[in-house]
Amino acid sequence: MSANGAAVIQLIGVEKTYRAGEMEVRAVRGISLEICRGEFVALMGSSGSGKSTLMNMLGALDRPTAGRYLLDGIDVSQLSRDQLADIRNGKLGFVFQSFNLLPRTSARENVELPLLYGKHQLTNQQLREKADRVLAAVGLQGREDHHPSQLSGGQQQRVAIARALINGPEVLLADEPTGNLDSRTSIEIMGIFQELNDRGITIVMVTHEQDIASYARRNVVMRDGSVQSDIAVAQPLIAKTELGKVATADDQPTA
Repeated sequence: MSANGAAVIQLIGVEKTYRAGEMEVRAVRGISLEICRGEFVALMGSSGSGKSTLMNMLGALDRPTAGRYLLDGIDVSQLSRDQLADIRNGKLGFVFQSFNLLPRTSARENVELPLLYGKHQLTNQQLREKADRVLAAVGLQGREDHHPSQLSGGQQQRVAIARALINGPEVLLADEPTGNLDSRTSIEIMGIFQELNDRGITIVMVTHEQDIASYARRNVVMRDGSVQSDIAVAQPLIAKTELGKVATADDQPTA
């Protein structure tokens, strides 16, 4: 839990039902859950457990059929489409299994992308400096002009993490972030997440791998659309990295 214990995510009786003709599929069944500011939570469960559906709702990509979802005190389930887009771009950062990088653009340009949709207009120089700082923070200094095809899988995921951090989100949502990586690289990515979490960023990570979940501070296991268990990890595994201090996008002033 975070030092101040303030809940940044509150789910109150959240349900999600999909309808196909006369059939109903209850993917999420009345979940009530709080995630405090500064927590690192692994969301687990087998295929069909509802964890991906829940993650989509946490990311404001889907609305609950019933119940309430409060993000930093804001009832997300009541927001308009434009307001949801603002929430996604301002308060949330997303990291995916498949990296989702634009193949014909550089690492820097991939990281700059969320800034182009922000409310604050930045000059090209400001965009470049902000993106380069975040890339350096995840260990990619000197590779800013490389395209995804010139980077390893781990480096591509670091670009994706830098992109997720560029707007200074309050919550980082990671969906199977090590699913396409080998064991060694997976541990490096967990090391980055742990360092970011140590700096106060709340992280919610979907994973089906118990060894990866062992790096989180809390494991929430879902089954058949409900929370089966919710356990604090007494001694999370510590992933060693060579990054040293991980900075966020706004740590240093723009020159």
